[in-house]
Amino acid sequence: MTGITLAPMLPAHLPGAVALSQAAGWPHRLADWQLALGLARGVVALRDGVVVGTACATPFGEVATLNLIIVAEALRGRGLGARLVQAAMARAAPRQWRLVATAAGAPLYRKLGFRAAGGITQLQGVPVATAGPVPELAGPQEATALAALDRAATGADRAAMVAALLARGQVAVARECGRIAAYAARREFGRGLLIGPVVAPSAELAKALIEGLLAGQTGRHLRIDIPDAAGLADWLTARGLARTDTGIEMVLGEIPQPAGGALRFALASQAFG
Repeated sequence: MTGITLAPMLPAHLPGAVALSQAAGWPHRLADWQLALGLARGVVALRDGVVVGTACATPFGEVATLNLIIVAEALRGRGLGARLVQAAMARAAPRQWRLVATAAGAPLYRKLGFRAAGGITQLQGVPVATAGPVPELAGPQEATALAALDRAATGADRAAMVAALLARGQVAVARECGRIAAYAARREFGRGLLIGPVVAPSAELAKALIEGLLAGQTGRHLRIDIPDAAGLADWLTARGLARTDTGIEMVLGEIPQPAGGALRFALASQAFG
């Protein structure tokens, strides 16, 4: 495709990335792109200086995620998406790649060797008000313990992401025998709030943390993305959220195995897994 160049994504490209994502119907604000780029190695496609495509590789130790893959509507179907994906993947060398694909995008990733690993359900809406107790919130001094718990549940070293969530939002925790056994994060995102990740040893504890993060947020729009295996979709719809989209978790490469009893009940985002 002539007239289009690929370049490393820089902060100066983010207003163009915001415009591109909004044109695609995505809710991402400038602050959401700034968080993503702070953790990622991004690539942009430029035509006459205008951002017409994006893709990011976000390294998490032995794992990396592919995310924020967008091509301007007028340029779709011409191979630009594949060029962006390959350029982003060239910027990291993990043992395993992960991404969340749409049904339309999945064939591209299958051609690259990715395989489906599970379904994702996105839920959004204004949840029913809760009178549950406000949970204990973690401080920056607990970043190491939170990152270790997250790594046990996901097999990925997301310490930088955990630190960013502590700085930008609220992280609720539950303890067992004085140690953090579960956590759930809440932050501003898109049209309102996003809850995730949620890591816990049981669905009951995951629900308790989510309920706690809903306390005092009456009338706020909420988004949460959950693995279908988590089994929380019916509970969340009963709380007033609606199923708004689905995705396919896909992986490429050797799988670092999670360890311990911690389980993932909600994604940090579709970008971060």
